[in-house]
Amino acid sequence: MASLNFIFGLLGNLTTGLVYLSPAKTFWHIVQRRSTEEFESIPYISKLLNAYFWVWYGIVKPNSVLVASVNGFGAALEIIYVIIFLIFAPPMMRGRTAVLAGVCDVVFPGTTVLVTQIFFDRDVQIKVSGFLSLCFSMVAYSSPLSAMKTVVVTKSVEYMPFLLSFILFINGAVWTVYAVLTKDLFIGIPNGSGFILGTAQLVLYAMYWKPKSSSKKSLDDASEDGWQHERLISADNPEKREG
Repeated sequence: MASLNFIFGLLGNLTTGLVYLSPAKTFWHIVQRRSTEEFESIPYISKLLNAYFWVWYGIVKPNSVLVASVNGFGAALEIIYVIIFLIFAPPMMRGRTAVLAGVCDVVFPGTTVLVTQIFFDRDVQIKVSGFLSLCFSMVAYSSPLSAMKTVVVTKSVEYMPFLLSFILFINGAVWTVYAVLTKDLFIGIPNGSGFILGTAQLVLYAMYWKPKSSSKKSLDDASEDGWQHERLISADNPEKREG
């Protein structure tokens, strides 16, 4: 059974790594254009916070090194994404990003970990880190809901990239199996929800997909070798959400 746990944990690492890497092309465009244009940094600040708590959970819970490792990789990427925003965002957004990142990604997790490590035993640390990881993961998994609503309203999958939806579906499925094998509700609940949402996205994609009439590419829907990058949230259009 331990080997089966390791296999699904490793598969989860691979799919989660792809999810963390999915915005990379978008941020490369931002660097090239030296502007974040109208896009928001909040999703990446929240994803960094989520990654922090999963790293903590993977460290304090026995036999969870795979959980810590992939989210450590993700945290490093999210830090890079936030730094890019701080460099290329307009002054007002730069200031807001700096304040939010400082509070959400430095003060809050640092204080939580420090207080819990000093005053509580390992069992409480596992429960606190697992609960917070679960909560922030549920928030992250809810982000495709806006894109799904847009698909239904517009009857178009333009704002819901297929490959990202497929990877999220596989990622949720793999980690759900891992959670069942390890009897871990903190991992199972958010990833089970992600699996259900991923399934719903693929159903919507099958219902509303139609061949593109143009090969025109833009920052929002550029694709390369069939991979459409993760979309940023637009400050002007709340319906343009990632995933």
